[in-house]
Amino acid sequence: MMKMNEWMVDKLEERKEEIENKLKYSDSGIHPDILKAVEEMGFETMTPIQEQAIPVLLEGKDIIGQAQTGTGKTAAFAIPMIQSVDPQLKKPQGIILCPTRELAMQAAEEIRKLTKYMSGIKVLPVYGGQDILRQIRALSQGVQIIVGTPGRVMDHLRRHTIKTSHIKMIVLDEADEMLNMGFREDIETVLEDMPKQHQMALFSATMPQAILDITGTYQKNAVYIKVTPKEITVSAIKQAYYRVAKKDKAEALIRLIDYYQPARSLVFCNTKRMVDEINGILKERGYEAEGLHGDLSQNQRDTVMNLFRNGRCAILIATDVAARGIDVSGVDAVFNYDIPEDIEYYVHRIGRTGRAGRKGRAFTLISGREIFKIRDIERICHTTIRERKIPTPADITKVKTGKLFLEAMEVMEQKDLADIKKSIQQAAEENGFSVLDLAAAFMRMNIGDEPEEIKEEKPYFEKSRRAGRGDRTGRGDRAGRGDRTGRGDRAGRKDRGGRADKTGRSERNGRSDRSGRKEKPERNTRTGRGNRSERGFLSKKSRYDVKL
Repeated sequence: MMKMNEWMVDKLEERKEEIENKLKYSDSGIHPDILKAVEEMGFETMTPIQEQAIPVLLEGKDIIGQAQTGTGKTAAFAIPMIQSVDPQLKKPQGIILCPTRELAMQAAEEIRKLTKYMSGIKVLPVYGGQDILRQIRALSQGVQIIVGTPGRVMDHLRRHTIKTSHIKMIVLDEADEMLNMGFREDIETVLEDMPKQHQMALFSATMPQAILDITGTYQKNAVYIKVTPKEITVSAIKQAYYRVAKKDKAEALIRLIDYYQPARSLVFCNTKRMVDEINGILKERGYEAEGLHGDLSQNQRDTVMNLFRNGRCAILIATDVAARGIDVSGVDAVFNYDIPEDIEYYVHRIGRTGRAGRKGRAFTLISGREIFKIRDIERICHTTIRERKIPTPADITKVKTGKLFLEAMEVMEQKDLADIKKSIQQAAEENGFSVLDLAAAFMRMNIGDEPEEIKEEKPYFEKSRRAGRGDRTGRGDRAGRGDRTGRGDRAGRKDRGGRADKTGRSERNGRSDRSGRKEKPERNTRTGRGNRSERGFLSKKSRYDVKL
């Protein structure tokens, strides 16, 4: 016991030292009214990107900030921008460009919170899909900070409803996403309209050549700041993967949700069709779930996001494209129903949990050769994703009954149950059963039927074990030949790699979903090379210098 107490004291001292070493907002030269708002929001010490960016921006220098979503970037550029604004001047003095309307709205809301005690500062989000005349009326009333999508900001510049003569600072938030969405021309049009003397901050998760071209053209002696994902999320996120046949994926997802019972979770799929399918399955089982993808109208998207933010929807199923701009705090878990097509997306997905010092979980369901993608993610992202077993039916029953017991004990402590106990005893005596039998029946009614067992998928050989080692049946992998019968896994199942998703289109490029094609035999297996899909995935790794 003494040793355990000493260990706890040491850990507390380490934590105390870690907090003391972080820069506090109160020590960074921030205006007292902004500090008051920050403290009210519950923040005391800065995140790594804030610690490095805020002092530089307060000095008036340009910066290039490389950091992932969920690192506190909004406050990193918003605080210096707010501090530079003259409340007496009712003209635009700061512009923030975001890739999606959701991000623009979230950033605007965050800035409003920071300006709560700064009298006279107005913030306005402008984006497509909203009546432009309404935005024009709001702009005419005097707005100092504008947060918008590149296309809509450019529309206002052309109409002269936004005038840039008093702009002191412009920010490009999620710059790589804006370029991926085809906004480069719009961004450059906006930047060319800026006054000669202004400050520019660019934030991006990755730094492709197109980003470097923009910084070289429109920034002056910019300070480069990089915060790696390892500093941000990994220590707070437990990552795991589960081997499961494609036909059992939905049941495995439900099993994990039932076992870990996250209050709020995100499920990622690669296609719109799969989002709709999983959403339907979860709703049929009684879960509070909603789907989000590009085929929804803007009103539908807004409704879904409001339900998720307000806690009326516990599970949000989305594609990577539709999830851009989702920045909701309190996400307990991320489920990769489909393994992402690009390694970069894995980083973005899991970064939506484990924020603001909270713990988070990331679960990935894989089938067959997808184990090689897991190995690539681990190698390129410098992380460890542990293999776990799907919870058994007994595990699920134990968790559900435990939860019901806790709820029942709370009722016992808070309510008078004398009359109900009398009724139960009387019913038991009249019908010839025991009170214990009745309690068991009530329990079964609440937890539902015991789920069926999910058979564990036999693992494919790791690359390092392919040569000279046989499978569990002792037959071996003769000369590394693939399964030429196209029968799927070695257990003899006729799962052909997502046969049901033949029409599932990839939202990113409109092509057929890879998982929907009939699995082809491996090529060149005698030389140890994988099939086309594996090589295509592996070839992307050089594009991302991500350290997770």
